[in-house]
Amino acid sequence: MARMNIPAAFAAMLLLGGCSYVSDALFPSLSDEEPQARRAPAPSPVATATPPQLGTSTFQPPAVTPGSATGTAVGAKVGQMRSELTRLQAAINQHNAALQKLRVQTVSHSQRYHGTVAAINSRLQVGTTPGNPVLVSQWSTAQTQLDGVSRDIAEMNSLANQVANDSSTSSYLLETTRATYGLAGAVDADHRQLSILEDEVNRTTVLIDRLLNELSEDINRQSIYVGNERKNLTTLSIAIKNGELLGSSLANRAFDVQPYQARANRGPVPAAAQTGQRRPLVVIRFDRPNVEFEQALYIAINRALARRPQAGFDLVAVAPSAGNAAQSAAAANAARRNAENVLRSLTSMGLPASRVTLSAGTSNDARTNEVHIYVR
Repeated sequence: MARMNIPAAFAAMLLLGGCSYVSDALFPSLSDEEPQARRAPAPSPVATATPPQLGTSTFQPPAVTPGSATGTAVGAKVGQMRSELTRLQAAINQHNAALQKLRVQTVSHSQRYHGTVAAINSRLQVGTTPGNPVLVSQWSTAQTQLDGVSRDIAEMNSLANQVANDSSTSSYLLETTRATYGLAGAVDADHRQLSILEDEVNRTTVLIDRLLNELSEDINRQSIYVGNERKNLTTLSIAIKNGELLGSSLANRAFDVQPYQARANRGPVPAAAQTGQRRPLVVIRFDRPNVEFEQALYIAINRALARRPQAGFDLVAVAPSAGNAAQSAAAANAARRNAENVLRSLTSMGLPASRVTLSAGTSNDARTNEVHIYVR
């Protein structure tokens, strides 16, 4: 079980650096000394990622070289394939125009989205009322603008499917061109025109492949970006509800590394062992109605992840052991509900639920229901 304990030096760093704010009346110290209230360091604004750079290439195939009739069956076949290549290149030009239009549209949607989020952050940074309806409206606008980027991605996917069809057509045309060399009845002029056509089909095929690759890269980068921004919007909604800034989604930090893997054949440490042998990162005391804990909780968890991105967390509902059986049962149920609320807040902030264990216990030292959070 040694791996379940944080080294003493690291624990001190987390408790002093990550949780200086949580040692006031909201998150009291576990020691007998009266803690000194400290001001929370101002968190960074919700940091929306810079939109990924879209490709800048244009994809315009060169014109098809005109040919002349030779009067042979092979010459007629070459003329037919030349017409097919002309139609294919016209389709590529249309798809290139659609791509350039989509890029401009995506940039516009992203810029409007970032402008709205910046306005929300600016208002939160100076402080505002919890659930400010103006910010709620701006948040809805930001979500709609981000939905616009999602629709752009869907259009890019549709365009990629059309380009993939072009790729199949060009491959078939290239194979047919090469097979035509083997047809009987050709004259030298047929093979000269066929050689020019083969080169042009080859160039067109390469152009289509480049177009398809750049489209795929744009789609992948934009999809990751939108996914991260949706998590950030979720975190921003909590900040608006509280009327103060949190930060970027914890999920964006958590997924920068390999996700935490539970140790094989080991379950969570019992609550009694957790409360008795380890110093908690955070203690939330529910000694009054509507305890506001999310801001300080975010700061503590964010800093813990900054030092140990692979960390998991044990969330323990602690009830006082004093009282008769009925009182103890009521306190235990209330402590569990409080722990579930804290867990919902953590997942809303973007921390994957798979990295949090939930357990319950009692303590002779507790005077009210508490939730303890430990780093593992």
